[in-house]
Amino acid sequence: MDITALRDQAIEAIERAKNAKELEEVNKIYLGRKGKLTQLLRSLNAMEAGERRKIGAAANALRDELHETLEKKQELLARLELQEEARQNRIDVTVPGKRLPVGHLHPLTHIQREARRIFESMGFSTVQGNEIESQHYNFDALNFPPDHPARDMQDTFWLKQHRKGERNLLRTHTSPVQVRYMEQHVPPFRIIVPGRVFRNEATDARHETNLYQLEGLMVGKYVSAAHFKGVLEEFYREFFHTPVSIRLRPSFFPFVEPGFEVDMSCVVCKGGGCSTCSQGGWIEMMGAGMVHPNVFKAAGYVPGDWQGFAFGMGLDRLAMMKYKVHDIRLFYGGDFRFLRQF
Repeated sequence: MDITALRDQAIEAIERAKNAKELEEVNKIYLGRKGKLTQLLRSLNAMEAGERRKIGAAANALRDELHETLEKKQELLARLELQEEARQNRIDVTVPGKRLPVGHLHPLTHIQREARRIFESMGFSTVQGNEIESQHYNFDALNFPPDHPARDMQDTFWLKQHRKGERNLLRTHTSPVQVRYMEQHVPPFRIIVPGRVFRNEATDARHETNLYQLEGLMVGKYVSAAHFKGVLEEFYREFFHTPVSIRLRPSFFPFVEPGFEVDMSCVVCKGGGCSTCSQGGWIEMMGAGMVHPNVFKAAGYVPGDWQGFAFGMGLDRLAMMKYKVHDIRLFYGGDFRFLRQF
């Protein structure tokens, strides 16, 4: 084959290559093990001495030239590839940026913060407690004997016991913080305890296995149920920005004596009856009462020296009343169509 013609073919093929893959194919065709130039160099032994020297020198020179041309072409393709990548990834600083979606607080978080604000304005301090509690603080110290039927109402989620000793559970109410706080503090004081609690019960429009409570405790020399009623009416008036009717019904809770249920007129149906209030016009908002002497004893107080009230309200039900939501399960369903409304 004519060396000049072979060179022209090879140079033209190198110039036509548009990417590294095509360039590698050109390299195989001309300089590979079975390439055209390689075959020419292998055929030199069959030529006469004079012709071998002449063609061999030209073939070796062409091989060096092709290697150099291939390297330059490879560098050029690499630069072009980088330029194209930079062009595709180019940031135009003059183009308006994409607006990122703005997050917002869960409605129950709004309710908790608003409740804290109101109670703190009345002199209450906010205290936190453990979600995993011991049987002692969750039941025993709150005047729940082991065989007391009231424990059946708070059948809950017990944790696996890894060694002998007291059993632990997910707390069924925020009331254990009452005893824990009184063990470390001397009255007078007033506190609230917001937090999550757990109940093993069937779910419906008003009940969930996971819910949020707000515990309240006020202890002093002369604290009475009248103080509680005044605090509660002020809280509801400020929270709903309108007068709200409440009623106290005698009830039993082991950790208070006397005890009572607090009902509020349903703001969803204005007392007319709906699924939220079970068609009764009233909705149970909390349990409350005067702290039981046995609870004072468990905390190390002398019952005759102090008296106080305690209450526990469901923040979920406050949210239902505030936002006129008919089903408590909507707060935990994770449906953004619902949550984005708040």
